[in-house]
Amino acid sequence: MTSTRFLDLSDGRSIAYRFTPGTGPVIVFLPGYMSDMAGSKASALFEMARASGLPCLLFDYSGCGESPGYFGDGTLTRWTQEVLALVAALETDEKVVLVGSSMGGWVMLLAGLALGDRLAGLVGIAPAPDFTDWGIPQMDKSLLADGETIFEDNPYGPEPTPTHPGFWADGQANLLLEGPIAIDAPVRLLHGQRDPDVPFDISLQLAERLRSADVQVTLIKDGDHRLSRDADIQLLLRTVAELVLPRATQVPSES
Repeated sequence: MTSTRFLDLSDGRSIAYRFTPGTGPVIVFLPGYMSDMAGSKASALFEMARASGLPCLLFDYSGCGESPGYFGDGTLTRWTQEVLALVAALETDEKVVLVGSSMGGWVMLLAGLALGDRLAGLVGIAPAPDFTDWGIPQMDKSLLADGETIFEDNPYGPEPTPTHPGFWADGQANLLLEGPIAIDAPVRLLHGQRDPDVPFDISLQLAERLRSADVQVTLIKDGDHRLSRDADIQLLLRTVAELVLPRATQVPSES
């Protein structure tokens, strides 16, 4: 079944998802802030998985995309719970490879910590852990602490990007870069050196903090934040394939 379905949670939330079954680790794509499962990277991963006979899960956080709810209620903790609920509801005991884009890279780490031995690997695309700390000016932090929502120009759409006080406070309670991150699975981090939103140094800091010895950071010299060009997506597919596919069936590089 690859059409959109919904998982109903006990508190009334309904989470939209798409799942293609298969054999091997489950690839789970975690979108970025105000993003959804209809993006080019998610779609490419889903098609690669389906063509390779691998299970793959796409979904929308509550209040995003096809999942009903109010976006302002969203927090890292809430959205991480949704990831874990979806994984638990799958009719498979296979291990999981989490692929997180931007804010999804932060959720990826939180969910990965919770999955424990079931985690087979992580792939971060311009991962943005702790961006409520390093990515927000002190003046705006004061406004958020006082309960005000702040808005920033959105380079990816006509509407300004909101940061709600609840999301910011929850982010500050889930900072990860201040100490070791107890994940031992293989980790691959992809980051553009021309990323205007998340400095590529964040991926280097993350690599240092992860307990795993199998961590690789790939810097794309002319890459932007989204890393959604054809060459970027091919790199993502090859990176994920190296973690989940037997070597003989990995996605070939373009000549």
